Amino acid sequence: MSNNTDASMKPDIQSIVDRIRTGKATRIVVLTGAGISTGAGIPDFRSPNTGLYDKLAPLRLPYPEAIFHINYFSHTPEPFYAIARARHPGNLKPTITHAFLALLAKKNLLHFVFTQNIDGLEQDAGIPPEKVLWAHGNWKSQHCYKCKSSYPDDLMNKAIRAGEVPYCLETGCGGAVKPDVVFFGQALPVEFEEKEKEVLEADLMLVMGTSLRVAPCSRLPGLVKEGIPRVLINNEKSGDLGNRAEDVCILGSCDDGVRRLADALGWGDDLNNLWKEAVAAKKHDETFEGGPSLDECIEKLASGMKDKMNVSDGHKRMLENHLNNKLGQIIAKDPTYS
Repeated sequence: MSNNTDASMKPDIQSIVDRIRTGKATRIVVLTGAGISTGAGIPDFRSPNTGLYDKLAPLRLPYPEAIFHINYFSHTPEPFYAIARARHPGNLKPTITHAFLALLAKKNLLHFVFTQNIDGLEQDAGIPPEKVLWAHGNWKSQHCYKCKSSYPDDLMNKAIRAGEVPYCLETGCGGAVKPDVVFFGQALPVEFEEKEKEVLEADLMLVMGTSLRVAPCSRLPGLVKEGIPRVLINNEKSGDLGNRAEDVCILGSCDDGVRRLADALGWGDDLNNLWKEAVAAKKHDETFEGGPSLDECIEKLASGMKDKMNVSDGHKRMLENHLNNKLGQIIAKDPTYS
């Protein structure tokens, strides 16, 4: 059979709805990225102008991802903590997309979720922890990156609130404390290789809010068996989603996409009710109340870096003048010096 499916025969939302209603999709596997949390107020990484990496431009990092690379963090943790308060999910609420995944679990349709996010909002929405792999870790705990000693939550929150780097309390260590999130250059949780086998069990896969540019999570959609629908809910095409005859692409924001899907399934009221419950249940933490915006954090850090650079430049000029004066004195005493 040819893969050149006629456009009029291309599967759409209704085909996915029919598959779920007829019981052909009872093991739904999900891969999520930053796009499912933008509705909570967390910028994604790569969107032009609004994404985090574009916003970091004033810091003149070696490359934008350096702020999340363990090698850079090991000697320069200040930029990470300068924006930590604005990125911390402390008082952020689950989005309608998080609630949709919780609804799938409630209806016994959710097989497993792989999330690349570190905000932990999946758990806040009510998704059973045993059905989620936080592939890049989350903010729920922290350890010294150097000696791996644990660090108290209250001191961590205090440091984040102040925008300061917390350092290890162990005598003689001095390593910077890092939340238990996976940085570039660090290995993913050991469970990843075992859990990725869950994709082979999928009878439907949802890929939501991800550019599919970061390995190894980017390889997961390719593990879905031929003939099994893969549904992309994202602002734009990503990976090879849309290349298979059975793929369905719902382009736009994740929240809009899941609302369309929920309404088509007749779950609109269930989804709204579950979302309201999840939002109401999220405990308020005064630690992260009224903090600076991400732009303000970046501007403050950039200004501080500029001040340091100015001091360095002034010191450099002072040394150059001093050396020139010394050289002039040497030449005056010995005109043959060159």
